[in-house]
Amino acid sequence: MKNEPTPANRDVSPATVNLDELNEAQYQAVTTTEGPVLVIAGAGSGKTRTLVYRVAHLMQQGVAPENILLLTFTRKASQEMLWRAGRLLNDSCNRVVGGTFHGTANMLLRRYGSCLGFGSNFTIIDRADAEGIINLLKTSLGLSGGSKQFPSKRALINMISGAVNKSMEIDDLVYQHYAHLSEFLDDILSLQKHYRDFKFDNGLMDYDDLLVNWKRLLQESPEVRKAISDRYSHIMVDEYQDTNLIQADIVRLTAFTHENVMVVGDDSQSIYSFRGADFFNIMRFPKIFTNTRIIKLEENYRSTQPILSFTNDIIRNAAEKYTKTLFSKTEGGHRPLLFAGRDERDEARFVVKKIRQLRQSGIEIEEIAVLFRSGFHSYKLELELGAEGLDFEKRGGLKLTESAHMKDVLSYMRVLTNPGDTLSWHRILLQIDKVGPKTAQKITAVITGSGDPFQALAEYAAGKTWQEGFARLTGLFEDLRDKGYSPAELYDNVLAYYQPIFEQLFADDHPKRQKDLDQLKSIMAGYQDLQSFIDDTALDPPETDQHIPRGQRERLILSTIHSAKGLEFEAVFVIGLAEGRFPHAAAVQGEGWEEERRLLYVAATRAKKHLYLCYPKELMTPDRQFKRVGMSPFLAELAPDYYERLAEEGGGRQDYAYVPVAPQVQAPVHREKKQQLALTDFAKGSRVIHPFFGEGTVTRLSAPRSLDVIFDRHGLKTLHLDYAKLTIL
Repeated sequence: MKNEPTPANRDVSPATVNLDELNEAQYQAVTTTEGPVLVIAGAGSGKTRTLVYRVAHLMQQGVAPENILLLTFTRKASQEMLWRAGRLLNDSCNRVVGGTFHGTANMLLRRYGSCLGFGSNFTIIDRADAEGIINLLKTSLGLSGGSKQFPSKRALINMISGAVNKSMEIDDLVYQHYAHLSEFLDDILSLQKHYRDFKFDNGLMDYDDLLVNWKRLLQESPEVRKAISDRYSHIMVDEYQDTNLIQADIVRLTAFTHENVMVVGDDSQSIYSFRGADFFNIMRFPKIFTNTRIIKLEENYRSTQPILSFTNDIIRNAAEKYTKTLFSKTEGGHRPLLFAGRDERDEARFVVKKIRQLRQSGIEIEEIAVLFRSGFHSYKLELELGAEGLDFEKRGGLKLTESAHMKDVLSYMRVLTNPGDTLSWHRILLQIDKVGPKTAQKITAVITGSGDPFQALAEYAAGKTWQEGFARLTGLFEDLRDKGYSPAELYDNVLAYYQPIFEQLFADDHPKRQKDLDQLKSIMAGYQDLQSFIDDTALDPPETDQHIPRGQRERLILSTIHSAKGLEFEAVFVIGLAEGRFPHAAAVQGEGWEEERRLLYVAATRAKKHLYLCYPKELMTPDRQFKRVGMSPFLAELAPDYYERLAEEGGGRQDYAYVPVAPQVQAPVHREKKQQLALTDFAKGSRVIHPFFGEGTVTRLSAPRSLDVIFDRHGLKTLHLDYAKLTIL
């Protein structure tokens, strides 16, 4: 690795990027340009800034923008980074290849896909399309209906996609996670094969196929692998902790000629295992790329120090981690506040009251968020907000292009780019009055089996009852294909045809849905070619409200923690932090338990100045019985110095006060020295019991007052005797 200048000797001139604006760790990450680099970027530590400056610095050092590959998890993220790099340097940053793994795969497969037998005009299908295909195949294979309790289309896609993303054989996945469906394994395997063949025969790829086929390109074609690796001499990957095994292999194979790879991520924010993300990708990176330089970004620019001290303590007990300590140079701030409500309604009332207080103090409503483990955890709060007249936005709904009326319009655009797209043809034909599924399937088979589907459509002998509607359709495509329309003009013509169909199909709420169609028109107006529009809406579908600037939404944000990752707010409430609810009841040991801990860390690190932690002391069980519960074990194991308790006064719904706590320099007031055990009271191998983790065996003693215990049900935990409440058996 070449020697880099020290900060004291940085040569900065008006024509260069000013690296003096970086802190020391960021500077090292930006200027270490040769060989593998792992940047462990704590929450709010300026990782985006680091990537932006690195792009500009590479170009300043003479690397051509076309030789830089920047992989992110959203297209918006890469666009923002390259725009910011352009402001530092010049517009040539626009020529950097930046985008998502799936978007880059799409680009490369359209260029090199012929090596795998794919045409360049394949269509990308989304989850709803995939489920539709599975439904068709279930019917054609006789796997639906009757008394046979065959898995639903959603479960089948979960299995097929899960096997891909976890790099497992589907039979292993079924036995591990769907054992109750193992009697159907032979049929599931058959369906998987027919699904794969259907996509290939019809020029379709789902999201998983994009990654699988990019990896296949790199593995099966040495010439293509070398061409791609030579082209991208410097690779950067954002959010590396969220990659799956296929993506990690893609990075390794793409960099095989040079190993100039910088991955940026935070192991403490790895929370997407349900999507196939592999926590251990970031942990094993230094083993895959030998001589990896590890750089830690620990200075936080988002949160106050009391919040950071709290979040540091959350992750301290993680079983496996890159040790880091977040700190801030910003002085002041309040410790996080912990509130235990009598029940969920009391918890909700507390949140509403505090939100009103925060607004009165000058904090805008859109700068306040309430986060929770699962969507149903906010139901009581939603009722309370409605009663108080507070408007809110709940995150996690449909993407704009996932609704039925939007998919209808897009189907016309998709057959123009891929006339062999049977799924879209079938959808279009079903919109004709008096045409049912069997007729639509018959017409689709005829036209897609011909050399020119549009000509075959025009020549097809229509039935008397649907002849008029069919003639309108053939006339539409005759017009769309011959006039050289722009995407926006195509939209106008398609909508003129579809509008009466739309109003009939969605008679109950078509005025409400109309605004989605209007938004689609404004999106299409920004494109010069139809294929780019089709690809973008499939790979990165827009949100239904993304056209509204954040400052103009004026709504409280309710969100699952998963949906809030990457965001930040002045004030954050984390609700439902009760035993059995957080962590999720199913996460009883191993990596599942550890991911739940990281989930709380992600939630807490969204807060800039105010952090509230709430839980109900009573929950209703599925059989409608009330059960007393304690706080989450992740809160129970924290040092009480790092938060303050709030309690009710007088039993009124509006009165909540601080419980006095000892200053941080003193021992917490509830500790009773006469009851404490000393480290010498324990021995390696002794049996102990913990009020939540249960029984376990001591494996290590660490001065002055820490010890490691392997619990029978919860695995290895590192505990501090001042807080652990251990009893020797």
